[in-house]
Amino acid sequence: MSHHGYHSLADLPKPGHFHLPKTAKHIFIACVAIGVVSFAGALFQDATRAWYNYLIGYFYWMSIALFGAFITAIHHATGSQWSTPVRRLAEGMSSFLPVAAVLLLGLFLGLHHLYEWTHVEEVAKDVLLSGKSAYLNTPFFIIRSLVGMAIWAGFAHYFTTKSLEQDQSGAISITKGLIKASVIFLPLFALSFTMASFDDIMSVEPHFFSTIFGVYQFSSLFYSGVTTLTIIVILMQKQGLLKGLVTEHHMHDLGKWMFAFTVFWAYIAFSQYMLIWYANLPEETFYFIKRQENGWQYWALSLAILKFIVPFFLLIGKWAKVIPNYLLSVGVLMLVANWIDLYWQVAPAYSEFARLGWQELGIFVGFLGLFGLTVSRFYSRHPLVPMKDPYLLDGVNHNQF
Repeated sequence: MSHHGYHSLADLPKPGHFHLPKTAKHIFIACVAIGVVSFAGALFQDATRAWYNYLIGYFYWMSIALFGAFITAIHHATGSQWSTPVRRLAEGMSSFLPVAAVLLLGLFLGLHHLYEWTHVEEVAKDVLLSGKSAYLNTPFFIIRSLVGMAIWAGFAHYFTTKSLEQDQSGAISITKGLIKASVIFLPLFALSFTMASFDDIMSVEPHFFSTIFGVYQFSSLFYSGVTTLTIIVILMQKQGLLKGLVTEHHMHDLGKWMFAFTVFWAYIAFSQYMLIWYANLPEETFYFIKRQENGWQYWALSLAILKFIVPFFLLIGKWAKVIPNYLLSVGVLMLVANWIDLYWQVAPAYSEFARLGWQELGIFVGFLGLFGLTVSRFYSRHPLVPMKDPYLLDGVNHNQF
């Protein structure tokens, strides 16, 4: 028997019903409006700048939504119990993927501004680009992007639909079906997300290549995804909606994930940098040289400090992972650091000098508002915890520090 003393699913407290506070809804709508106006203004003033900020916003929030589907699949495939009480919140994050699919269609309109390899005359003049043209060409890029998005959104929809179905029936067969689907999804995710990382982000510098780049982007996806999930859990707890279902033991585990991926990201980032620096090949080093001058070196330095050093020390203690307001503050810092990382990868391809203006902030805020509206709509329509999941009792009684 656990320290909670819950013996059956019937004993468990019912989760509260989520309503997005009016103020929060208005803030999200205002964010979307700011985003639309900023994007339109930036298009008029400097179309390339508008589009690379659109790309950053799209990839950043798409990754967080995709984390929702990924962690749900990991949960099912490994028979995880501790994460059952927070799994529905992760499924809610993945509800943004259909919106990301629409945003992807929007991105196709800006390909000419974003990618050098979409210009036939540039490719013809460049031996390296000609060599890559069988892969890097507009029709194939669009096909790959659509196939990847269809896999992500399709599986995420299946996971969530079946999970909600189980809320009604409590059938154990649903859990077995979800395990099978998750085992199929995980390798497809690994391939499709690596491809999307190469296509969307690495090919803004089509001469550069790094074989570890997919893993680098995955580390950022998990880093920002688990942080967002933790923030959502804390905000739900503040409203008293998960009382008796999500405990400080769950918070501690989420905090451990945040800490672990701070270290993992730093390890991958260092591995990529160190190997390129050591090999000293011009076709690889130009990427980092460009990102270490004209003000970009300060972005690089702030990345090392804000994405690794500061969260590492802030999260290292056991106590740090169970104080909600503290964890929330560290989480917000980590999400900002993750945006700095993505901006530092993309923007130097188009702008020799580091700059930060209303275009960057406005467009990003727009995507944030869209994500907030979509995800909160899901939470207000569905129960926050899968109450008839066969693992829920063990998940709630989970008490291992």
